[in-house]
Amino acid sequence: MIFSEGDRLVFAFDAEKLWIEPWGANSLRIRATKLPRMPEEDWALCRPDSSLSSIQIDESTGTIINGKIKAVVTQSGKVTVWNSKGELLLEEYTRHRRDVRDVKCSALEIEAREFKAIPGTENYHLTMRFESVSENEKIYGMGQYQQPYFNLKGLDLELAQRNSQATVPFALSSIGYGILWNNPAVGRAVLGRNVMSFEAYSTTALDYWVVAGDSPVEIEEAYANATGKVPMMPEYGLGFWQCKLRYQTQEELLTVAREYKRRCLPLDLIVIDYFHWPLQGEWKFDPTYWPDPDAMIRELEEMKVELMVSIWPTVDKRSENYTEMVERGYLIRVDRGVRTALDFQGDTVHFDATNPGAREYVWDKVRKNYYDKGIKVFWLDEAEPEYAADTTAL
Repeated sequence: MIFSEGDRLVFAFDAEKLWIEPWGANSLRIRATKLPRMPEEDWALCRPDSSLSSIQIDESTGTIINGKIKAVVTQSGKVTVWNSKGELLLEEYTRHRRDVRDVKCSALEIEAREFKAIPGTENYHLTMRFESVSENEKIYGMGQYQQPYFNLKGLDLELAQRNSQATVPFALSSIGYGILWNNPAVGRAVLGRNVMSFEAYSTTALDYWVVAGDSPVEIEEAYANATGKVPMMPEYGLGFWQCKLRYQTQEELLTVAREYKRRCLPLDLIVIDYFHWPLQGEWKFDPTYWPDPDAMIRELEEMKVELMVSIWPTVDKRSENYTEMVERGYLIRVDRGVRTALDFQGDTVHFDATNPGAREYVWDKVRKNYYDKGIKVFWLDEAEPEYAADTTAL
């Protein structure tokens, strides 16, 4: 069944509901779920300004047009996305017999939008499949991965944040579209030459945003409008940052900064990385090795060098804050076994960043021991032991 709800095109069949709606200039947001109600989270997307769009529904299809982009859904539920020139940008990959008029009708029984229920939860293992519509397509973006390929076509990418890996699931295609996989779940993107797929290993809904444009600049601008624009980078953020693994003492760090100034080398920021604290979960300087942070900060300010500190989310069971954080429910929990999330340099548990009270508790410590002293730049590390990377310093 295909119908409209305001400016939204809706397809419904059995338990599934599919929404296609305008979401900024030349853009559409496409969502689907098998839950009784569509989840309300917008995740990475901002609410766009109102835009002019149109919907047409006939016996076989529903069509929504928003500027340079058009989406069509058939009575069997297959979605295709086109630009204003009539060029196909995205086509769902389906292989079944639900529509015998589809030239790709097949006995394989492969769904484009595959929801596999996870027993005991209302979540699904979701897979979204697309045809690879052009053999010449090149795909760029997706964040930062430890691999040498600029063109991502043909690659298999993990969708997860890791130490040395920053996933930003927005892909820009050479054939004139951009797609944001708008789902925070850990998953996978396979940008194959025959099939492209996005997976979320545990989620309640399919959610992606797609834009059509005549140039990469136009597509990137639409992406920025849809996801939000960051403030202008401060001047020191564009300069040289000095970091190593690691400065063990206050005097060691100051010696490096002084040497830069002695050699008349520009230095905009220096980083105090991990284990400047007594124990993990004590968000403050260890007085044995950092005896006078106030004096250190003043000297760096006089040299016009900003200071950044690394903040870890792990709490050592021996730390001064552990007992109170347990009592308040500010630490992550386990279903069974010992509550230990990481055994790197101590038996530790992460604070529960999904708990507003836990966030406020940690920020109060950080504000008192760092921010109020004049340190305005922070780096939240994921606290993995493989952080011991190949870094160098003077």
